[in-house]
Amino acid sequence: MRTTSLGTHGPEVGVIGLGAMGMSFAYDMATPRDEATSISVIHQALDLGVTLIDTADVYGPYTNEELVGRALADRRDRAVIATKVGLEAIDPTGGPAGSPLVRPNGRPEHVRAAIDAGLRRLGTDHVELYQLHRVDPEVPIEETWGAMAEAVAAGKARCLGLSEVSVEQIQRARAIHPVTTVQSEFSLWTRDVQAEVLPYCTEHGIGLLPYSPLGRGFLVGRFTSFDELPQKDQRRRLPRFQQDNLRANLDIATRVREVAGRIGATPAQVALAWLVAQGPHVVPVPGTKNPKYVADNAGAANVRLSASDLADLDSIPAPVGARY
Repeated sequence: MRTTSLGTHGPEVGVIGLGAMGMSFAYDMATPRDEATSISVIHQALDLGVTLIDTADVYGPYTNEELVGRALADRRDRAVIATKVGLEAIDPTGGPAGSPLVRPNGRPEHVRAAIDAGLRRLGTDHVELYQLHRVDPEVPIEETWGAMAEAVAAGKARCLGLSEVSVEQIQRARAIHPVTTVQSEFSLWTRDVQAEVLPYCTEHGIGLLPYSPLGRGFLVGRFTSFDELPQKDQRRRLPRFQQDNLRANLDIATRVREVAGRIGATPAQVALAWLVAQGPHVVPVPGTKNPKYVADNAGAANVRLSASDLADLDSIPAPVGARY
């Protein structure tokens, strides 16, 4: 697989990453988790050149890091581990559609305890990328980021990243310690970061890690009706998946499929290749626990979109409905 670096000074990774969240909890909470298959998917990803494995302490909650740690126990040197801090579980089962209820916690003492707990769960003495999952509105970002910088100084993390932040918040963090990456929702149907965050990251050599790069499955044509969503699927509460909105948004998936048919790729590969083309350090992290999908996603590294293809995709209209 082609490689790039996480920002100007970050580690080298494959241009496609792997999000591990869905291996422990995700949209359809009624589907049983299959740890053996998930571990095999992580191994398969590494074999395909997908080296960035993205997790978080709160995923599970607190079990996804353990799964990733078990998967990497005998191949730690092949992976670039990215985990996160800054959210804590309130009720593991009490959220919408059965998902955990979480809240921000950016207190320095929480960060200091969380990095040690995360390393124990991952079975390693360091992570390559330690990310602030969400900024705590009750704690100045400088205090949270300063505590995360202590983890770098102690050798527990190699570099730091932010998630779902504004340019102003990136600037405040950079004044304390370098920002290697920013993780944001970014796809052909969520392009908000193109206004300010992406240009800023490009200018300052900061990597951008798009999550939900396939529009939560919509861009690959997985759903054409609200009724196709499982009863306990979290997407049932998202505005863009409501029946009228979803029907209006079908044209977006159709446009992606048309480009895919023209160049002999899959819709997922087209959507991911479009993201990779947005900058030299843009590394999408599609999440999957399915061997078929991880192979399909990895194949996006070999898809080269022409200027005409990119123009067609850029012209896709904005979706109907808010993100949340």
